[in-house]
Amino acid sequence: MSDHIYKVVEIVGSSKESIEDAVHTAISRASSTLRNLRWFEVIETRGQIEDGKVHYFQVTLKVGFTMTDS
Repeated sequence: MSDHIYKVVEIVGSSKESIEDAVHTAISRASSTLRNLRWFEVIETRGQIEDGKVHYFQVTLKVGFTMTDS
C-alpha cells in the first residue's frame, strides 16, 4: 500500500435551493476539472436575504484530492 499525498483547494458553491444543493453544485463542478477528488469540508456558510427571505445560499469548501505520480 502506498502513502497518499493530498492537495487541498478552496472552492465556493452557491444555490437558490439549499446549502446541500450548493455543496453538490460545487463538488460536481470541481470534479469536471480536478481528478481524484477524495473528501471535502464545509468551512463557511452564508446567504443572501431579500425582502426578509433567504434568497441565496453559499458555501466555501476545502476539497482534497490525491496527487498522481508523474
